[in-house]
Amino acid sequence: MVINKLDKSEKLDSVIFDLDGTLWDSTREVFISWNQVLDKYDEVTKKLTKKDIENFMGTPTAKIFEDFLHYLDHDKIDEIGNECSKNEIKYIKEHGGILYPGLENVLKKLSTRFKLSIVSNCQEGYIEAFLNYYGFEKYFMDFESIGRTGLSKAENIKLVINRNNLKKSIYVGDVDGDSNAARLAGISFIYARYGFGKVEKYDYVVDNIVELLKVI
Repeated sequence: MVINKLDKSEKLDSVIFDLDGTLWDSTREVFISWNQVLDKYDEVTKKLTKKDIENFMGTPTAKIFEDFLHYLDHDKIDEIGNECSKNEIKYIKEHGGILYPGLENVLKKLSTRFKLSIVSNCQEGYIEAFLNYYGFEKYFMDFESIGRTGLSKAENIKLVINRNNLKKSIYVGDVDGDSNAARLAGISFIYARYGFGKVEKYDYVVDNIVELLKVI
């Protein structure tokens, strides 16, 4: 494919990443950890599949459980969802996930030229588990999530931009929600086509994480 390179005149100073489907694939770990909890509840009539998890990626955790457990009352959904989230963080802290090939080298090189951060629609503790498990704190100067702020992804992107006085940022993600969030935040978007979603509107596209080095 022909890679559309970023115009250097844009003077980019920061790259903001989505996490799931962009930096790593944790669907197996989420699948295992959530079903460990779901198995304890007789009220749950259907267990999650790995494909379910893939389809849910990018969706706020609370919304996932509202949709999947829609036949239960709200208190029970909240109880199960909170327990699944806690078990997920514990499991990922112990097992990590699957990094996309070449990721650390890409982060190492990009971090010498740009300020890097992560904004994800995940629960509090999830990004921290990712960073801690692989020792990636040295590459990222900030991160934010809906679980910490209660804000939308677009608002969290703007929050990271404003508190770090970033002048020109670009967002990298793999689903339509990422594209929309970047647009609402007023920044360009790189579509990680190797991830979980299909995106129609984007400024740049990569078919693997290493291609980022050619684009920016």
